[in-house]
Amino acid sequence: MRFGLAGVLLSAAIQATAQQDAETQLPEPPAAEAAPIAMLYDMNSRQTLFSREVDRRFAPASITKVMTTFVAFGKMQEGELDPRQRFSVRPETFKKWNRVGSTMFLAHDDKPTVNQLLHGITTVSANDGSVVLAEGAAGSLPKWLNEMNAAAQRIGMEDSHFGSPNGFPDEGRTFTTAHDLVTLGTRLIRDYPHHYQRYYGKRQMRYGGITQNNHDPITGRLFGADGIKTGFTNQAGYGFLGSAMRNGRRLVMVVAGSDRGWVRNEAARDLIEWGFTNFDVRRLFARGETVTTIPVQNGSLRDLPLIAEDGVAVSVLKDWNAEPEMTLRFEGPAVAPIKAGEPVAELVITSTGTGDARIPLVAAQDVAEANVAQRIRNGFLSWVD
Repeated sequence: MRFGLAGVLLSAAIQATAQQDAETQLPEPPAAEAAPIAMLYDMNSRQTLFSREVDRRFAPASITKVMTTFVAFGKMQEGELDPRQRFSVRPETFKKWNRVGSTMFLAHDDKPTVNQLLHGITTVSANDGSVVLAEGAAGSLPKWLNEMNAAAQRIGMEDSHFGSPNGFPDEGRTFTTAHDLVTLGTRLIRDYPHHYQRYYGKRQMRYGGITQNNHDPITGRLFGADGIKTGFTNQAGYGFLGSAMRNGRRLVMVVAGSDRGWVRNEAARDLIEWGFTNFDVRRLFARGETVTTIPVQNGSLRDLPLIAEDGVAVSVLKDWNAEPEMTLRFEGPAVAPIKAGEPVAELVITSTGTGDARIPLVAAQDVAEANVAQRIRNGFLSWVD
C-alpha cells in the first residue's frame, strides 16, 4: 500500500468523550511500595493498568529463562526442534553447572529430552537444563544467545540484552525492563498458546528420581494464575513475571526490585487481584466488525472499511459509566492498491484510570486500482460531494 501524503498525520475523533464525575476517586494498587518496579497489563484491551519505573533497567535473573523458552517454542512451531529429541550433557557443561543454583540435577551421562528440559526450565528454573537446551538446539551458546537477542529485537524488546540462557549473574551483560518483560510475556502467551499451556503453570516436576516444587508465587494460589517466572539476584533483588486469566480476561504483570522474597510474592498477588477487582473489560467491536472507514484514492472502492483482527475492547474502572474517547490515526489519503489484512491505521483508546490502548486497524478487503470507468465515477462523486 502507498500513502498519498507521506508523513502527514491525520487524527479524527470517532466518538466524543463523556466526562466522568469529577469526584470519582481512582483505586490505588496495593503494596506498591513493596515493588519499586511494577507493571500490570491487560492483554484483552492492550492497556496498561498500572506502571512504575517501567523503563528502568535491571537484571532479570532467572526470568531470562522465559526468553529461552520463547526461542525454543518458536523452533518447535517451525519444526526445527522436537520435544522427543535428546541432548547429551557435555562434560564442560556438567562441570560448570552441576548443582549450581536452581537445578534439575542433570547427571554427566544424562540424555534428557527437549520436553524434560523445558519442564525443568519452566517449573524448577533449571540453570543446567537451560544451558543443555541452548547448546543442543543451537550447537553452541554464542549461537543461542544470538537467537535470543534477535528474538528480543523482533518482538520490540528495545531495552533488553541477554548474555546467558539462564540469567545467572554475568557482570551486567543481561538486562531488561518491566516494559520489555511484559512484551515478552504477552508474546509468549499469544504466539505459542499450546506450548505455554503445556509447559507453564505446573506445580512440580520429577526428574532423575527427584521431585521439586515450583516457587511461582501465584500459580495454585490465585484463581486463574498459570505462571510465569521468578528471579533473584543480590544486586537486583526479587522479581517476577506473572500472568492469570479469569473469565477469558488475561492480565500480565511484572514486579521487581523487592528486598525480600515474601514481599515480592505478596506484591505480585496483590497487584493481580487489584487489576481483576477494580477493572472490567468492555467489548466495543467484535472480531471482523467494521470500526470505521477511510477514503481511498484511485481505488475500485471510494471508502475502505477497517477492522481490528481481534476486535476492540477497553479496560474501564468498575461502575464507570462514561464512554471512552477513540481517536483514529492514519497517514493519508490511502492510495490503491490495498491488500486485505494490510495495516492501515491505528485506533487510540483513552479511558480514565488506564494507559492508552493502541489497536492496529487493517483493511477489511482488497481494493484494486480503479479502471477508467471507476476513475470517472470517483471523479464525478467527488465533485458532487
